[in-house]
Order: sequence, then structure tokens, then C-alpha cells
Amino acid sequence: MIDGQRILVVCPARGGSKGIPLKNLQPFIGVPLVARVGHLVAEIPAIDRAIVSTDSDEIARVAKESGLDVPFYRPEDLSGDRISDLEVLSHALVEMERLDGVIYDIVVMLQPTSPLRRTEHVRDTVRMLIDGDWDAVWTVSETDSKNHPLKQLTVSDNRLDYYDQSGKHIIARQQLVPVYHRNGVAYAIKRSCLLDQKSIKGERTGALVLEGSLVSIDTYWDLELAEYIYSKQQNKA
Repeated sequence: MIDGQRILVVCPARGGSKGIPLKNLQPFIGVPLVARVGHLVAEIPAIDRAIVSTDSDEIARVAKESGLDVPFYRPEDLSGDRISDLEVLSHALVEMERLDGVIYDIVVMLQPTSPLRRTEHVRDTVRMLIDGDWDAVWTVSETDSKNHPLKQLTVSDNRLDYYDQSGKHIIARQQLVPVYHRNGVAYAIKRSCLLDQKSIKGERTGALVLEGSLVSIDTYWDLELAEYIYSKQQNKA
């Protein structure tokens, strides 16, 4: 609890994944991705409850061993690859309030696929939400200029074109207005945002801009890259 606000962490970890089978159980520096969330949460005493939303017995077992709770299984209709974060988080919040008999003021989503997150990332996200009275706070990273929307192209029937026609006027990267992308490290969302606004973003959303390389795991290459970055960080420490 922080400033009287009860905090529920939800780690969404379904069993199905197309890029990497059972992705959430893949080892990262010898520890399954979902277990890394449990180990990190254990270092943040202010978190009142931390659960995994899963449809997998194996993920549930590993999550429990890492200190996360699995008080329910995600229903089949919420286990597909086109189910939104809003649906998963709202279901988890309503279920946990029913099971625990309390109201959770803040839901924090920690996806297993962001193994480079640190405890301060989570604490700072929640702190920013409370201090700024935001509906939600997302962690983001600045997008490399090479991946800026105005430098992207489309190909249709072998014909090349600008994704955005404004891109034809870009000569130097200094002309580009910085843009940002979700890095998946942490989302802190008010209860009212999820249940009343029915959104994980809300009308007033704060951005916690994080520095450094924060790889989100979708492929085996992402996993290798994240482990390389982690090892470099440890060598500098």
C-alpha cells in the first residue's frame, strides 16, 4: 500500500504463444520469464497482492514457486491471442476483489516479456500515478530515429511509397519530432480507469520515459539480445 492506495499486480501469462512456444516459461539467465516477475515483486513490499492470470498449469506451477499467487485460472474466452489487456486486467481485478473482499485502488500490469525491468521502474510508475493523479501511467522509450514513422515506407505490388507523405520532406533526423513507444516494463492503472472508463489508458495518461535498452521478448533473437544487454549491465555494475 502506498499513501493508502491498495495495489494489485497482475502478470498476464497465457500458455499459447506463436513466436516462441510457452514463451512465458523461457529461461532468462537461467530463470523462467514469469518467475522473474515474482522475484522482482518480492523486493517491493508496498505491493499488496501479486497474481498471475494464466490458462496454463505449468505456468501456474512456476509462478507459485516464484512467490506469485494463482487464485484462479483465466477462462478460455480470455485466452486467445486477440484478447485485449483491458479484458484480462478487468477480469483479474473483479475476480480478486470478489475473492479477497477488498477494493484494489491501483492495478499494475507486469508482463513477463520485459525481463530487463528493475524495481525502481515499478515503484516510480506507481509513484507518478499517485502524485500526478493520472488515470494511468505507462513506461515508454524514445523511438530510434531510424524507426520514426516519417521514415517508414510501404510496399504494395512492388510499388514503394511513403507510409506518411510528410516523410518526403525529411532530410535530416534533426527535423523529426521525438516519438515514443511502449516498452512493456510497467503499466499502473487506476481502478476507475479500468472499470468506469473501460480503458487501460484513460483520459489523462502519464508517460514515464525510461532510458536504456529495454527489450520486449517476442522472438528467440529478442531473448538473446536481452541476455546480452543484461550481461553487459552486470559487468558494469
